[in-house]
Amino acid sequence: MDNAEEKVAMRESKRRERQSGSSRYDLRDVEALEDSDKDIGLCGWLLVALSILLMLLTLPISVWMCIKIVKEYERAIIFRLGRILRGGAKGPGLFFILPCTDSFINVDMRTITFDIPPQEVLTKDSVTVSVDGVVYYRVQNATLAVANITNADAATRLLAQTTLRNVLGTKSLAEILSDREEIAHSMQSTLDDATDDWGIKVERVEIKDVKLPVQLQRAMAAEAEATREARAKVIAAEGEMNASRALKEASLVISESPSGLQLRYLQTLSTIAAEKNSTIIFPLPMEMMQAFMKR
Repeated sequence: MDNAEEKVAMRESKRRERQSGSSRYDLRDVEALEDSDKDIGLCGWLLVALSILLMLLTLPISVWMCIKIVKEYERAIIFRLGRILRGGAKGPGLFFILPCTDSFINVDMRTITFDIPPQEVLTKDSVTVSVDGVVYYRVQNATLAVANITNADAATRLLAQTTLRNVLGTKSLAEILSDREEIAHSMQSTLDDATDDWGIKVERVEIKDVKLPVQLQRAMAAEAEATREARAKVIAAEGEMNASRALKEASLVISESPSGLQLRYLQTLSTIAAEKNSTIIFPLPMEMMQAFMKR
């Protein structure tokens, strides 16, 4: 147990180191992406000056082209001559761009949910199952989500599918059916580490359904039915054993009082007369039967 706890602690520490290192790398990356004013060159500054002059000459008409609005849940990444503008993402609210030289991309910062399509997975014990799930993620850094990857949403979806197949491939069928929370947590950690460079934070992963082949379902149903039948037989046998013990104790009580047997006989006759009044039972002593058997 101590070795297992030490291994888990080492994995968590390494994961924290990777996350802290990746966050520092992201910070340097963002600073490098935003440090664009120094690299646009002389021609770039001339174009920016011409754009400002054009805006001033066309006032107030150009104001409607220069002022943009982003919503509360959006951020705008501004590109000036193809480079990300210093200051990072803009918004929410009003922001200002120059005509002809500036362009921008809106990034949705809300949590996005998508379904993982059912994946045919071969488990560790060579059983084919179909598993699907749900992933919740959001854009944590709009600059990295725009500059480091072409389509962050599509990339996250494909990565979730491959991660689901890879994680479930190392699990047996019993582990998949019983340890869904552990599998979801492992998938979340893997996806979060992989998407950190894209500015994406994976918040939650859930396993929705595990579909088994029809033949395997029948085999498992037959196994469960056989187990229940065996348990029922054991319970019936225990009941008969308890009943025999009770009859034995009752016979011992009746043997102590000969009149008790006669009273029990009369009670049995009254019960039979109430239910089956056409049936009459006459008990015969065993001594008489033994006498006939000797002859």
